[in-house]
Amino acid sequence: MAEELKSRKDVPTELTWDLSQIYASEADMLRDAEEMKELAGRIEETYRGKLEDPERIAACLGEYRRLKELMGLVINYCSLAMEVDYYDEYNQQRMGKMSRLGDELGSSLSFIRSELMEQPEETIRKAMEIDGGNRCYLQDILRDKAHRLHPEAERVLSALGQSIYGTPYEIYNITKLADIKFEPFTVNGKEYPLGYTLFEDDYEYEPDTAVRRAAFAAFSKKIKEYENVTATAYNANVQTEKVLSKLRGYDSVFDYLLFDQKVDRELYDRQINLITEKLAPHMRRYAKLIQKVHHLDQMTFADLKLPVDPGYTPEVTIQDSREYIEKGLAVLGEDYVEMIRTAYCDRWVDFAQNKGKATGGFCASPYGTHSYILMTWNNKMSDVFTLAHELGHAGHFKICNEAQSVFDTEVSSYFIEAPSTMNELLMAHYLMRTGKDKRFRRWVLSCMVSNTYYHNFVTHLLEAAYQREVYKLVDAGESVQAGQLSSIMRETLEKFWGDAVEINEGAELTWMRQPHYYMGLYSYTYSAGLTVATQVCKRLETEGEAVAEDWKKVLAAGSTLDPVGLAALAGIDITTDGPLLDTIETIGSMIDEICELTEELEKEEN
Repeated sequence: MAEELKSRKDVPTELTWDLSQIYASEADMLRDAEEMKELAGRIEETYRGKLEDPERIAACLGEYRRLKELMGLVINYCSLAMEVDYYDEYNQQRMGKMSRLGDELGSSLSFIRSELMEQPEETIRKAMEIDGGNRCYLQDILRDKAHRLHPEAERVLSALGQSIYGTPYEIYNITKLADIKFEPFTVNGKEYPLGYTLFEDDYEYEPDTAVRRAAFAAFSKKIKEYENVTATAYNANVQTEKVLSKLRGYDSVFDYLLFDQKVDRELYDRQINLITEKLAPHMRRYAKLIQKVHHLDQMTFADLKLPVDPGYTPEVTIQDSREYIEKGLAVLGEDYVEMIRTAYCDRWVDFAQNKGKATGGFCASPYGTHSYILMTWNNKMSDVFTLAHELGHAGHFKICNEAQSVFDTEVSSYFIEAPSTMNELLMAHYLMRTGKDKRFRRWVLSCMVSNTYYHNFVTHLLEAAYQREVYKLVDAGESVQAGQLSSIMRETLEKFWGDAVEINEGAELTWMRQPHYYMGLYSYTYSAGLTVATQVCKRLETEGEAVAEDWKKVLAAGSTLDPVGLAALAGIDITTDGPLLDTIETIGSMIDEICELTEELEKEEN
């Protein structure tokens, strides 16, 4: 049975991350904040109106890079403290103060990009040659020219940064993590506690059908009370994106959001269209298998997270996970494994369960220090996959940050999930090599399908399909409200699952649960990254260690290459349908084998 969550102050220190490795004290952070202000003032005084020759441009950007590094440390120190306890008002106030400072400094320094936009291309290219650390930043200047506004307009937009870009997401998070208070629910006279984390990490996997479905109903009923404020925040977000796309001269909001990803609409639409069409039949068969092995009267949306073999779900401690992950990722080399050891020893990871903590998992990688990983440990093998996934981000940015300037570490979100999902696949393949019997093999395969591929190719893909319909409406000049968003989500789910799954009441509220909608066209990139990862993993299994070395070169490249270039460096051509279609067939073959193994095991039992 799930237990009531503790307050942050009551969780064991060893389960929390150690932010003192960014700053030993708040006073140290505030000193860097003061240095940021002084540095910004000096840059503005020295270079404003004077960025006319390559040497001065290079010198200005050298100082600006230092400011970016400091800002990354300060903002992450404050935001990470807030993410683990949204009940702490001091953390919220401090984060708000630093965000406003960032906006203020960004506004005062917006002249840099505006003035560089006015320089001849020849001047910009000469500045690239002086300092290679500025090359990609300056290349983007040339690329962005067509979409830049008047310098004063850019200054105003920069000054309004948090208000324009950050407030809708802030409202979403405060509503979700601070305002919503869940009441316990009762099943057969027994009371069960409920919360966002308890529901998503425990009850969705609960083998007791009555408890699982009652939790889903209680959870859905409560979040529905907040559908209008959540829809208002989301509508404000997408309307802002539409306004900015028009101001900057893009043909559509899609073009605007894909521009920074450095991919075209064809790659975006391909992921959604092909997966919706080609993967759905495989996943419907998988859903029917879950219904069969759990003897369900009907398969509902509330049942989709059930494991194929609930009696074969070993508990895994945090210490156990270390051995699994070190061995599973050993193919990436001793330096990579040493990073994993350090992550455990130096408390890079926040494992704790507590009230007010952000749900899900993420990895923040401030330039100049190590990564920080947020997750919630529930003693499940799925937690091992989650941690391996986030360590994939940590390993990526450890290698990238050491090889590139801070300007060259903003990797396209189209590619960003490839290193993380690659680690999940390596873990699964390692586990399959360690076990020989049919039940173990079925369990590992089902972990890959129900965790790695379901999460990235189904959950996030359906988010992306839903999101695309929302942006079509926004592009047509419409706004969106709660009822409309629920209707779009229901239609998206029904189209994918067909008659294999009943989309029961509450499923349509799934749009309320994900932060990805406040991050542009991010959801579809999970399947894009996993497509690359699947293909590289196949190469690794057939070609050996040389592929691992190629992969680390890809990780080191940062944003010096676009997604097509990064994939090509890994030996994958994502300009064709081939890699995605092959990945879908790979998932299908896994489901085929799970079904076959289930039949064989049932015959052996009988």
